[in-house]
Amino acid sequence: MAGLARLEYRGYDSAGIAVVTDDREGLSMAKKAGKLAVLAEELQTHPLPPGTVAIGHTRWATHGAPTDVNAHPHLAAGGRVAVIHNGIIENHAVLRAELVAAGVEFASDTDTEVAGHLLAREVDSGKDLAQAMRDVARRLEGAFTLLAIDARAPHVVVGARRNSPLVVGLGNGENYLGSDVVAFIEHTKTALALGQDEVVTITPDSVVVTTTSGEPVTREPYTIDWDTTAAEKGGFSTFMEKEIHDQPSAVADTLRGRFDENGRLTLDGGIIAESVLNAIDKIIVIACGTSSYAGLVAKYAIEHWCRIPVEVEYSHEFRYRDPVVSVKTLVVAISQSGETMDTIMAMRHAQQQGASVVAIVNVQGSTIAREADAVLYTRAGPEIAVASTKALLAQIVAVYLLGIYLSDLRGNKFPDEVRTIFDELGDMPSKIQRVLDTAEPIRELARSMASEKTILFLGRHVGYPVALEGALKLKELAYIHAEGFAAGELKHGPIALVEKDLPIFIVLPSPRGRESLHAKVLSNVQEVRARGARTIVLAEEGDEVAADHASEVFYLPEAPVLMTPLLALVPLQIFACELAGAKGNDVDQPRNLAKSVTVE
Repeated sequence: MAGLARLEYRGYDSAGIAVVTDDREGLSMAKKAGKLAVLAEELQTHPLPPGTVAIGHTRWATHGAPTDVNAHPHLAAGGRVAVIHNGIIENHAVLRAELVAAGVEFASDTDTEVAGHLLAREVDSGKDLAQAMRDVARRLEGAFTLLAIDARAPHVVVGARRNSPLVVGLGNGENYLGSDVVAFIEHTKTALALGQDEVVTITPDSVVVTTTSGEPVTREPYTIDWDTTAAEKGGFSTFMEKEIHDQPSAVADTLRGRFDENGRLTLDGGIIAESVLNAIDKIIVIACGTSSYAGLVAKYAIEHWCRIPVEVEYSHEFRYRDPVVSVKTLVVAISQSGETMDTIMAMRHAQQQGASVVAIVNVQGSTIAREADAVLYTRAGPEIAVASTKALLAQIVAVYLLGIYLSDLRGNKFPDEVRTIFDELGDMPSKIQRVLDTAEPIRELARSMASEKTILFLGRHVGYPVALEGALKLKELAYIHAEGFAAGELKHGPIALVEKDLPIFIVLPSPRGRESLHAKVLSNVQEVRARGARTIVLAEEGDEVAADHASEVFYLPEAPVLMTPLLALVPLQIFACELAGAKGNDVDQPRNLAKSVTVE
């Protein structure tokens, strides 16, 4: 329970534990929807028998609502085996059908229970828990960390991982497994990280690691050099820093499990008839703040891929201007929390006019997710810092997915073209990681600019919403004047702001395939540079002329034009976070701001 409490920063909607009891008669379990306090009260009222082997879990709902039944652990083999799981098992529907056909009865709506019943079938056939886990892990697709215990193996916990973290804590006469070292750092600072597709078996005195095929693996332990307080933020000084570094996994998780058994892209929940989607003649995106910039990216992508006109509206303005909405309008509501009141009211107004609504949210069971006609979850995980980072990148990925889905459904793209775009998106997490790994010059620049009073941002095409978000992040965190402009608009008035040494960030388009746009933005760079501005340019690797026009230039990995916001936003997030920290501001909780705006 103490370990789960230290993992609360991750966010969750239910919690549970299972214990192999000392009397070896079986497993005892307690699990409850809600916060750990609810589970703690349950354990006070109905204490579990003593034991020295246990697993515990805090669940962020993906498959199935946050209820007592859907909370982890899940039992199988008549209560002999208990399993907990982080991640998403993409082929759970196929496996579930197989088990149901074999007579297995399911108690929950989760993908996790599939793994439990598969493990049960293997141990019932006589295999030990480790071999059963290896055999099951090879059948699973997607992202998972699985932990299991067996009442007939009272000194063993077995874990497996793929695309989801699992760390071993090495103690003296005791060993631990955790999704984060914070879970066990109170007991040991010696840890062992598991690799991809590896299975670990721990007892009080041993740790054995193999591949899922059974080959032995040797892993070197390392020492954790931060205290418990720092570990709650994954070793980072602020939650925002941690969440910036979470972005490769947030993007990867949002992409996982998006194809059905027929190779067609799918949404997460709800139903909008294909005939309705085929008939839409307009899309309206409603959102506020950072989420509205994801909507602007959606406009570029969806219009390009689907040839459907897209409007982007602030939710709080939408219903007060008598918008033109009909049954042929698709409304896309974007909200991290799913509880943004402005967006809720705008969505309800659109539905009253006959429009269908697709929600893009990060919180399952939220108001917007429940009331929308269909939902696409971003799967960014909990975002604690008020200023949004990983939620925005996940939202952008979600609007790309929606655009691909519509282009596939409406026949704008052939299946192989859809798959190519999706595969290009699949390359983005590693490219985002490259940006993070080479970001120290951005941090140094930010620290040197802590006394600046005004910073401007310019961009064109998908670089325009990047510029807007770069400016917003500085306003939110550093409390300084910052403005984002469409670069072509500069000469129509804003150029009057330019003076000697004024810092201006410019998002330079790729020279590949859009040479005219690249040249036009270079002209904007020259315009402000001629007036003494300090030009800070984000350019694509291989852009040989960018450095000739920049006071500083930071290079980003090559990417398809429409996907460049996923890369260009990251250094601007880092810049704002570092500059605010240099000013001594509270990065996680900026003044006057709330994480979720629940009033209109």
